[in-house]
Amino acid sequence: MTSTHTLEVRGLQVRVNDGGKSLPLLKAIDLTIEKGQVLGLVGESGSGKSITCSAILQLLNRRGLEVEGSVRLNGRQLTKLPNREIRMIRGREIGTIMQNPMNAFTPVYTVGSQFVETLRTHSKLSKMQARAQAAASLAEVGLSEPARVMKSYPHQLSGGMLQRVMIAISMCLQPALVIADEPTTALDSVNQLQVLRQLDKLRTEYGTSILLVSHDLGVIARMADTVAVMKAGEIVEHADVHDLFDRPQHDYTRMLLQARLRGRKDA
Repeated sequence: MTSTHTLEVRGLQVRVNDGGKSLPLLKAIDLTIEKGQVLGLVGESGSGKSITCSAILQLLNRRGLEVEGSVRLNGRQLTKLPNREIRMIRGREIGTIMQNPMNAFTPVYTVGSQFVETLRTHSKLSKMQARAQAAASLAEVGLSEPARVMKSYPHQLSGGMLQRVMIAISMCLQPALVIADEPTTALDSVNQLQVLRQLDKLRTEYGTSILLVSHDLGVIARMADTVAVMKAGEIVEHADVHDLFDRPQHDYTRMLLQARLRGRKDA
């Protein structure tokens, strides 16, 4: 039977060994995202949001951490797949957009060469075809001089431009899922809006599901269909975005919402 969920996480736990003791970092996380939907993951710094993303991407298995539970993408079990298979899934079937986009690019190669290499790794495009598709996708995300962007090194582009390059790569590969970990935190308001518009285009035009991690509840209210609230490595509330903002059930959720209101008044 085919799963109706793009992403289905069940009982995901992460522990670290410290002096012979096993300390929990994640406590039996359950998450689901439907096709073309956005799940917002919120919580204070250190609540476990980023480690949840890393566990879904199967990036923790070689870091001395104990990882248990099930992660399925379109019904396919990702847990404990061979490294070679997981590497092919990352990028092609699961895209990522990082808080600091500079970390996603190698500084000694041009953005264009890295874009083309990524496309060719996950497709049968020729180098010429990949370059043409990359340039067209850069224009589609609002970068007005694709040729200049392609020739630039990562440090020559702004954070907002690099974020849109990552979105352009996802538009070419059309992954089933994009994990966006604080994609707007380091951007000014204009670049934030541009990135959010492109993420919304990714899900509406390509049916991509998005796990959107953010401490900015305004971003979550704008983008998310459902919201999961994390505290100390566990989900304390999971609800429709309107229900969560209008009728929060958990004291921690109410605290986050009140902090947002205070911040808006102070601003």
